Amino acid sequence: MALPFLPGNSPNKQLGKERFHKSQHFDYSNGVPMLVGSEKPGIGGELLVGQRIKPKYSVYPKGQGNDLPSWVAFDKQALCFEAYFQEAVPEARDETYRIRECKIYFYLEDDTIQVVEPEYKNSGIPQGTLIHRQRIPLPPPNDDQFYNIYHFNVNQQMVLYSRTFTVTNCDSFTRNSLTKLGVRLNDPATVPDDPYSNLREKIEQSMKPLRPYERHDTLKQFLDHDRKVLRFYCLWDDTESVFGDPRELILHYFLADDTVEIREVISPNSGRDTVPKFLRRCKLPKCAPAQMKQPGEITDRTVLNVFASASQGKRYILDSLKTGAVHEEFYKDCDLTVGGEVNVLGRRVVITDCDDFTKDYYRSKYGIEDFTPVKYKASPVPKSPRPVPPYNGFGSEEDSLSSCQGLLPKPPQKDFHKFMEKDRCGLDSNVLNFRAKMVTSDPVDRDRSFIISFYLCDDSISVFEHPQRNSGVLGGKFLERGRVKKPGQELFKREHSEYFTAQDLYVGATLCLNKKHFQLLDADEYTFNYMERHAEEFPKARVGNILSKLRSIPAEKQSEIRKFLTLSDPSNTGFIPYESFRGLLLMDLGCGLSEHEVLVLGRCFSEREQPEANVGLMLAVAQDFLKKKHFEEFPDMARAFTYHDRRKTGRLSTKETRTICKSFQLHLPEKLLGGLLSKFADGDEIDYHAFLAGINWVEHPAPPVMPEDALKFDVNARFDARDATVKNVNYSSLLEDVFIFPSNTGDPTTTKST
Repeated sequence: MALPFLPGNSPNKQLGKERFHKSQHFDYSNGVPMLVGSEKPGIGGELLVGQRIKPKYSVYPKGQGNDLPSWVAFDKQALCFEAYFQEAVPEARDETYRIRECKIYFYLEDDTIQVVEPEYKNSGIPQGTLIHRQRIPLPPPNDDQFYNIYHFNVNQQMVLYSRTFTVTNCDSFTRNSLTKLGVRLNDPATVPDDPYSNLREKIEQSMKPLRPYERHDTLKQFLDHDRKVLRFYCLWDDTESVFGDPRELILHYFLADDTVEIREVISPNSGRDTVPKFLRRCKLPKCAPAQMKQPGEITDRTVLNVFASASQGKRYILDSLKTGAVHEEFYKDCDLTVGGEVNVLGRRVVITDCDDFTKDYYRSKYGIEDFTPVKYKASPVPKSPRPVPPYNGFGSEEDSLSSCQGLLPKPPQKDFHKFMEKDRCGLDSNVLNFRAKMVTSDPVDRDRSFIISFYLCDDSISVFEHPQRNSGVLGGKFLERGRVKKPGQELFKREHSEYFTAQDLYVGATLCLNKKHFQLLDADEYTFNYMERHAEEFPKARVGNILSKLRSIPAEKQSEIRKFLTLSDPSNTGFIPYESFRGLLLMDLGCGLSEHEVLVLGRCFSEREQPEANVGLMLAVAQDFLKKKHFEEFPDMARAFTYHDRRKTGRLSTKETRTICKSFQLHLPEKLLGGLLSKFADGDEIDYHAFLAGINWVEHPAPPVMPEDALKFDVNARFDARDATVKNVNYSSLLEDVFIFPSNTGDPTTTKST
């Protein structure tokens, strides 16, 4: 009996329900409000009246054991079906339709389908992946559903995106999988013939030769000897023919395939046209045939018993005995020797010589050692001497000589390699600087001071005069840079003039530069170091030669020298002043040492001290340089320093400080800038605030400086304080090296120094 429809007696569907949410039906798509939830369920996820939810994936029979998600259970598992589709070919003469075979892959993990067509060579149509892996909807009117595994079977048609595919077969894995799912597979179907493909196969078969071939494998020879060519120099004597003459040839033998190529050497003004090849690359027969054979006339094997049958087709039998074969010998590498003859299609060619690679090849393979070349032409007539006319006085001697060497004068070539090796590179200037004075009786010229610079890159010399206050002589450039001839040479002569070289310049030497005599008094530190490093080029800086001269002193003077040195050192310290040492070697001994050799010896056994630079003077000179160049970008430099100071410590590294100074084109000489950075450096960091305050001539002007002070840092400050650089000489070590071991004439690098 039914209960009355009263409160408390009717069932309530909401009892025990916990989800009462409502699905989102509206959203924004590209900024436009749209209804996007037409297929979404109602309140609490319950379906509305007449609503059906599309299945996302196929439902497979549950197996025994734990339930696993499909993307784990069917990972890397796909069903493979063979199919084809027919494609119409309009406006074609040879075909009206085309049969295209393909493979359909069904991935079990997510019901995706992929269609791939195998690529055929020279097909002319795009092939490969026809449909990328994706879920494919069913054809209308069921386009709201997707293909699943139950839609697949053999010998049926499937419509994939308006293209009808006929499934013909599947592989064994697919067959077993569908059978386990309860799908009854149909019998496999056959693929219909493609008329155009059959036509192409007939054409390709007709292009294949009917006669059999015997394959000769030459791959090993090619791989072993590829790009290896023997070169022979040959001669063909063609003097017997009309207007004939000897012809020089070059024979190339290619070891990769035993072929020969011959090229002709066309001498200048021979009257012959230049041809690319005398003989093209081919196998060279030993016996030239009376008549050239046609292509295919000579074969290695003979075909016998050729017959045709309507039922069995054509049959061929090869002659294994080669009774009808034509045997022809070709030149090999063993037939080519220096002094031998080669028959080049009836021409007698004599091999006269070969290159080094060919000689090594025959030594290693055949053990041949005799490669005496064949002399076929007389030795060249020695060229008659071409006397050089004397110098005419116009231009330089090299220019005048080049005008005599050809109709079109060319500028004389300079020694480019020497220029690249000895040119300025970084702090290595390759310039030798000497301090000199003028040798004259004029009291005004006698007090003038000069700087003679020798440039090693082109052996040129320049002379610069130090400006002296109230001297009445303007300083500056005294001699323009250029090569200077040695005095006492004839002007108009055939031979080249001699110029001053680097070996002619040393301390104590006297040079005559344009009829002005200069005596070299001193050199800078870089010059001494360079000459000592290259002692093999400068004999005056070779310590071994200097010690050899000292060892040649007679024995009776050795005791006097020891006594003199002992008296010069009353405190017995082992050191004496350099001036006493210099006076002993140059005046008392008379052993033939020059001033430069004494300086080198003193530097080798000296106690040298570097002079300390004045920071105030350096800052004043720097402000003077910047003031003359109107440099006022100090605020910008301060901002650049602050920007690079990430830690805000007020300090930067020396490298960064130098880079910022170079970027602002700070007009300071390299030596002055390096000295200032070293003075303001605390370890590897520089207080850039103090550095900027020191060089800021606008806010912190320094007292004016004299011209000679600025000249010290601009041109040459290395000549100052020479007495401080070589101050005391260790005479005890010198006596030990010179007199105690008189037989020691070793290398100067073994000399002791302190």
